[in-house]
Amino acid sequence: MHGTLPSPASEPSPEPSREAPLPRRSRLPLVPRLALRELRSGLRGFGIFLACIALGVAAIAGVSSVSRALSEGIAREGRTLIGGDLAYTLIHREASPQEFAALEAQGTVAAISTMRGMAHAGEQGSALVEIKAVDSLYPTAGRLVLEPDMPLAEVLAPREGVHGAAVDPVLLSRLDLALGDVVTVGSQRFEMRAAIRSEPDKIAVGIGFGPRLMIAREALAQTGLLQPGSLVRHTYRVSLPGPADDDEALARAQAAIAASVPEAGWETRSRLAANPELERNIARFAQFLTLVGLTALAVGGVGVANAVRGFVDRKRDSIATLKSLGAPGGQVVAIYLTQVMAIAAIAVAIGLAIGAALPFALAAALSDLLPIPIAPTLAPAELGLSALYGILTALAFSLAPLGRAHDIQVSGLFRDQIEPDRRFPRKRYVAGVALAVAALLALAVFAAFDRRIALVFIGAALAAFVLLRVVAIGLMALARRLPRPRAAAPRLALSNIHRPGALTPALVLSLGLGITLLVVIAVIDGNMRRQLTETLPGEAPSFFFVDIPAAEVEAFTGFLREAAPDGEIERVPMMRGRLVSLRGVPVGEIEAAPNAAWVLDGDRGITYSAEIPEGSRIVEGEWWEEGTSERLVSFDQEIAQGLGLAVGDEVVVNVLGRDVSARIVNLRRVEWRSLGINFVMVFSPATFAGAPHTHLATLALPGAADPAREGALLRQLAQAYPNVTSVRVKDALEAVNTVVEQLLLAIRGASSIALAASVLVLAGALAAGHRARLYDAVVLKTLGATRRKLVLAYTLEYGALGLAAALFGLIAGTLAGAVIVSRVMNLGFAMVWSGPLAAASLAVVVTVGLGLVGTWRILGQKPAPYLRSL
Repeated sequence: MHGTLPSPASEPSPEPSREAPLPRRSRLPLVPRLALRELRSGLRGFGIFLACIALGVAAIAGVSSVSRALSEGIAREGRTLIGGDLAYTLIHREASPQEFAALEAQGTVAAISTMRGMAHAGEQGSALVEIKAVDSLYPTAGRLVLEPDMPLAEVLAPREGVHGAAVDPVLLSRLDLALGDVVTVGSQRFEMRAAIRSEPDKIAVGIGFGPRLMIAREALAQTGLLQPGSLVRHTYRVSLPGPADDDEALARAQAAIAASVPEAGWETRSRLAANPELERNIARFAQFLTLVGLTALAVGGVGVANAVRGFVDRKRDSIATLKSLGAPGGQVVAIYLTQVMAIAAIAVAIGLAIGAALPFALAAALSDLLPIPIAPTLAPAELGLSALYGILTALAFSLAPLGRAHDIQVSGLFRDQIEPDRRFPRKRYVAGVALAVAALLALAVFAAFDRRIALVFIGAALAAFVLLRVVAIGLMALARRLPRPRAAAPRLALSNIHRPGALTPALVLSLGLGITLLVVIAVIDGNMRRQLTETLPGEAPSFFFVDIPAAEVEAFTGFLREAAPDGEIERVPMMRGRLVSLRGVPVGEIEAAPNAAWVLDGDRGITYSAEIPEGSRIVEGEWWEEGTSERLVSFDQEIAQGLGLAVGDEVVVNVLGRDVSARIVNLRRVEWRSLGINFVMVFSPATFAGAPHTHLATLALPGAADPAREGALLRQLAQAYPNVTSVRVKDALEAVNTVVEQLLLAIRGASSIALAASVLVLAGALAAGHRARLYDAVVLKTLGATRRKLVLAYTLEYGALGLAAALFGLIAGTLAGAVIVSRVMNLGFAMVWSGPLAAASLAVVVTVGLGLVGTWRILGQKPAPYLRSL
């Protein structure tokens, strides 16, 4: 022997220590333990599942996070937006000494005046401008950025009798001017000395149709624009002493001012609610985008169901093995449901990460371009709600396909590949699906800004799902009853549509939803463009003329008749008034319908007339008798219904600081689309007898717009009536069109998320049928089928399914678009075929293309390896 006996120090340890240590017993229960073990093999086959859930959750989380960031930005920058702690606005008139003293008793008061006017540059033309006249304290909050950087007082100071101005660069480009050039506003000349790059209170004072022209308040008084009844807004900003976040001091100051001058009739805002209407609009648009996100989730749910069905198909061997070893059906379902929900949690986490990062990305990329302050922050409540949407969607769409595996026998699991079991899952799984769907719908309704719109959306979505299922069943029944073609490819295509395990239900559902959404967008887009480019110019006047002094209205009308003898002139008196109470109830306590709430926000244009205005038709009540001395008012019918008003009700409106009550005697239906002179409220002449006011006039020139003639007319008006503001309707429509284009772009961008989900679902449906297609291809190629015949058969099959879904999408999308255009947008509906037909055709091409791409690899497989495994 070569070795020696071991020393005591090197003796082996006792016998038990030589045994391998026993593995630790997992503390997890059996179901999650088995689920986690199977997940170790990766997430193959769940790519579309992950994408569908992550896409929908990211859309909802991103929209809600951005909305929260904008709302918090407005709240945080409230003092900057309104230029102080409190802002009091009067229309037509300045504050009286008593009113100004009441404001000054609470803190430092700064004043600005805003109105529209015309900037004339001689032969280079004229342009509508938004005049903002400021005092020496401006800006009282935030920072005004000018280029070149110089003190505002130096910019606005008069030099050799010419006042200075800071201007929006758009005005310079519009009139082809440069800094240092001079424009005339009213009877005063202004030298443009600086360009405005950033205006801290731009939102609070309103964004109008024209570029900004900032001048001194003393200069505005010298322009001659401030006539009795001129449409000018005087805003007084109060900066309170003490800490900037003292909300109690803010409330005390508001109460003290209200008690000192209760009849002032001004519009009040505070830094805590700097722009309520803007915040409501953000909430409304956020709801729309959230509904788009829910659409993406709903469409993606079909992809979830397809993915889970494919998952069960791939796990046949494992399910059969577990059942043959004695695992009960409930335990098998629990194992795979655990896996599916774990994968869903990963998808939700991905979506939440994208959604949470979106406001930070927007703030970093667009903070200098956005007119609204954005305060990016993590929004736990909004993110939690988005996660709940994702989890409930995954649960609702995965329970049914998983539940089917509960009662299927081991042999049935294998046979299910050829002849699927048509039985419903057990009642417990059906109840689980129903509860998950109910929770999802309840969440969508109760979290909505407008629950009525949410309910309409849910009803439409459920109807679409049901109808598409009916279309799929009908298509399969029709294919089953049609005579069999003699050619092999059409016969195979027809059989594929109705055979057991056919892709028809999944493809029709996913493709039908996608085409419907595309057609809805195309219908809305086409009708809005039609309203702006076809309908309105033929009916609308060529010019609006604002702030015509009452003393000059006859001379002005005569000038127009002489300058445009073939034109049609309409004129009405005009004032601004703010509703104070309805039926004795203050407007702050009125719960108005969404389509009428805007009438209660701020001041409205009002008029008086002895005759029924053109473009109006009385639908209830009667017009007043000529010469009546009563204070009476006629209301737009739709607005009256939205405010809960009826004939005989009393309303109080504040005009020029005076509360005036009037009784409703009739309701009118107004044709707003004509862009003629129409008002929500028309009063009897005696209501405002002796009140100072201006006139509003329109001029409609015959035939197509002639830019040369219109430009010459504007130049003549500028010389004869420099104080009258002229608005060319074409320019106003272009400004509106720009806003509409931006909204449509946002709608298309948001809807592309749902469309992406539709494409994913379509791809998922094709992937879910991969195994069946592979089986078919192997058998058919063994029997002599060529690749050309199989490609033709699949093309015919996908083409037929695409055409059926396209027909449904055209009908359903057109109906939905018509309802939105006519009921929600209050526009005239006309069928515009080009967009919807193009969308439907593109969808059919995509369907056939994706289908062929998905089956091309299958057609290239050799039959032998697969035949050996059958």
